[in-house]
Amino acid sequence: MTYNIITKKLNLADSSKEKILDKVTRLDKFFNDDSTECKIIVSELKDDIIVEITFRYKGFIIRAEDTNRDLLTAVDNCLAAIDRQIRKNKTKLSKRLRDSGFDKYESIDTQPRHVEEETEFKIIKKKIFSAKPMMVEEAILQMNMLGHSFFIFNDPDTMSPNIVYKRKDGNYALIELGE
Repeated sequence: MTYNIITKKLNLADSSKEKILDKVTRLDKFFNDDSTECKIIVSELKDDIIVEITFRYKGFIIRAEDTNRDLLTAVDNCLAAIDRQIRKNKTKLSKRLRDSGFDKYESIDTQPRHVEEETEFKIIKKKIFSAKPMMVEEAILQMNMLGHSFFIFNDPDTMSPNIVYKRKDGNYALIELGE
């Protein structure tokens, strides 16, 4: 696994980087592939530290973000969120990836945490996204792993762009874009 720590508006001491890597490597048992990438972004906003941890594993993205005054607490919160995502989707991941790394799963999260959603409609970031061909079920799993409410993908048969999203009633819906 390759680790990449990126800092923005902040300088981290080598000892802090080592502590972060020490905590993140606890999840190595689930990602047993050498092609797995872990990107850790640490930035500062006013008095808070923002930590974003992203794992890229066999085409799947598992991501968590947390804001806290303490760096290591933010890292722990991100790891707990990733742990919850793995726990929630472990059987789906094992089937989809044909990997036994998630079968013997044990949680590192000891206390459930409640995450509040933002309700402000302010665009603060723009992303360019290339939609990959995948089945609807795979797109729903990827959306859940990212913690997003929608996901854009290409239908593998028609190569037309589709959008899957989670409805308020907890079900999923599919939007097929035509020409």
